[in-house]
Amino acid sequence: MRWRDLRRSQNVEDVRGRTRGLGGGGGLKIGGLGLLVMLVIAWFLGANPLQLLALLAGGGGGLTVPSESGIDETAPPATPGAEAQDEGAQFVSAILADTEDTWNEIFQKNGRQYEEPRLVLFTDVVRSACGTAQSAMGPFYCPLDQKVYIDLGFYRDLEQRFGAAGDFAQAYVIAHEVGHHVQNQLGIAERVHAQKQQLPEAQANALSVLMELQADCLAGVWANHAHEARQLLEQGDVEEGLRAAAAIGDDRIQRQTQGYVVPEAFTHGSSEQRVQWFRRGLETGDTEACDTFGESSR
Repeated sequence: MRWRDLRRSQNVEDVRGRTRGLGGGGGLKIGGLGLLVMLVIAWFLGANPLQLLALLAGGGGGLTVPSESGIDETAPPATPGAEAQDEGAQFVSAILADTEDTWNEIFQKNGRQYEEPRLVLFTDVVRSACGTAQSAMGPFYCPLDQKVYIDLGFYRDLEQRFGAAGDFAQAYVIAHEVGHHVQNQLGIAERVHAQKQQLPEAQANALSVLMELQADCLAGVWANHAHEARQLLEQGDVEEGLRAAAAIGDDRIQRQTQGYVVPEAFTHGSSEQRVQWFRRGLETGDTEACDTFGESSR
């Protein structure tokens, strides 16, 4: 990816090294890579999945809360020129800025105003408006504070555990979470949440899958516009993105962890579905092509 010459976003909050000892917060409402991937990563990293589930339920994991902000004010700030300027943070800031440019343009063309999300870089644990989260849960978007949260250590696991290396694979993760913000801005997330409250578990779960697939498609829409406007992609980048989408398909994760596939338990869609919708957005660049809900009813 040709990302180094991109501008940097002003919407990045770097609280790495300042998020120790957090707790409480009523449990995390995960959008994005979600519960299943969280448990898989927790397993790989040696964390106790049951403890993480308790955290999601609002148990807080027995941690203490040092301040209302969720930041340990006694911890030293990141050293200027070190963590605050490392390449991983620069990459995230550049990709976030490019999503801002893309979605601002798309929203304006449709007579809307895009409210840019903020992105929080954290280490190990963080407290969001949706609750307390540990890095083992993976990146997530919280609609209550309109922020994307990511521990950069996730990218190491994406490459080593899921076999999805490359900068465009990493950009896809950010773009997927920003896709959830777009859904929130358009009112899709609110409508789907209201529907889910009135449906049996299996049907509600199916709606969650459609939300995730749409976020994949919207990530592809960003990549299409970014390349058309700024020639962002290089040879092999598309393959990296598609490989990442396939790597975190529910069927592949289930097969790796339990040896068999249970489609009814999908939370994000199969590898084939995730690749299909990411590719659709990538090839069309059209948000109208990302109507996973309408397509599912045909």
